[in-house]
Amino acid sequence: MAEKFVLTIGREYGSNGRLIGKKTAELLGVNFYDSELITMAAKQSGMSHNLLKDIDEKAANSLMYSLAVGSNAFSALTGVYNMPLNDKLFLLQADIVKEIAARENAVIVGRCSDYVLREDTHTLNVFIYAPYELRKQTVAERFDISTDKAAEMIVKKEKQRKNYYNYYTGAKWGVRTNYHLCIDSSVLGIDGTASLIADLIKNKA
Repeated sequence: MAEKFVLTIGREYGSNGRLIGKKTAELLGVNFYDSELITMAAKQSGMSHNLLKDIDEKAANSLMYSLAVGSNAFSALTGVYNMPLNDKLFLLQADIVKEIAARENAVIVGRCSDYVLREDTHTLNVFIYAPYELRKQTVAERFDISTDKAAEMIVKKEKQRKNYYNYYTGAKWGVRTNYHLCIDSSVLGIDGTASLIADLIKNKA
């Protein structure tokens, strides 16, 4: 297994990307970070955990602010003081992601972590997707709702993720060239997909 690595996971809503990331971390014996990043950001900043949870992975809403910082908010935020809370959270989590990558092997879900760690040669970036109809069924079962409601959730959540990623990176969410591996989780399921990714890490030089 590679002596040093960080696995980042981007995911379509309903593709079970989070569960796959968690299982992969268990197989590799490393820490898993998803909602844990919100808790860490709240602790470091002294801000309300519930408040940060509500804006997690959501881009700033201000159109004028977006126009002011341009297409790549991440590179323009340094030195900006009266920034939206969304941007403060993004910067906090970006710093935390870099700290994690510097001190340990880990699996990190979302938060533009592939972009934040783009200069780290020990990072492996994976994107998890799945057929739309299967994702609808997964979301419906997860929340005990109709497939129509699940479809609405998928549209809303994916719009948020796309806006968030595109806004803070200047790149496009879900584009294969952003990742080392893109995989349809319906082919092998949660355990099989996690095993495949874990084996890739183990065989990585």
